[in-house]
Amino acid sequence: MSARALAPVLLAFLGVQRLLELRVARANERWAREHGAVEYGREHYPLFFVLHPAWMGFTFLEGRASGQRVNWPALALFLLAQPLRYWVIRTLGRYWNTRILIVPGGERVTGGPFRFLKHPNYAVVALELAAAPLAVGAWRTALAFTLLNAALLLLLRIPAEERALAHYALTRPNQD
Repeated sequence: MSARALAPVLLAFLGVQRLLELRVARANERWAREHGAVEYGREHYPLFFVLHPAWMGFTFLEGRASGQRVNWPALALFLLAQPLRYWVIRTLGRYWNTRILIVPGGERVTGGPFRFLKHPNYAVVALELAAAPLAVGAWRTALAFTLLNAALLLLLRIPAEERALAHYALTRPNQD
C-alpha cells in the first residue's frame, strides 16, 4: 500500500476520532463546571487547536506527496497508541478533558497508566504526533510537530497542570 493511499484514510480516522473526543470533552467540561471546576492554562489552550489540526493537515499533504510505501512499523506504533489513549481517557473518566479543569473535592487520579507515568496522555500524543506522519512518509511533519508539541508541553502545558494540581493540594481542606 502506498502512503498516498493511506494519508486520506489516516486523516479521516484522526478527524472523526478527535471530533468525537471533543464531544466527550465538552460533556466532561459541563459536568466539571457544574461541580465548581476552576480552569488553569486558559491562555495557552488555543495553541493546541492550531497545533493538532495543522499536524493532521500537514500529515495528509506531505503523505499524499511522499510517493513512498507505508512505513508499517510506524503505522503499528500509531495503532498501538490507540488503546493507550483510551486507557487514559477511561481512567480519568469525568475528569478527562482537553482543558485543565480542577474540580473541588475531586481526587487526583493515580490508577491505570498514571501508576507508571505522571502525564501518560501527553506521552501517547507525542507518540501519535511522530508515528502517524512517519507511517505515510511525512518525516518533516513528524519532526516539526514533535518539536512544537514538546515545546508547548514542556514550556506551557505540563507546568500549568502542575501548578494547578499544586494549588489544589494547598487549598484542599485536610480530610484527616
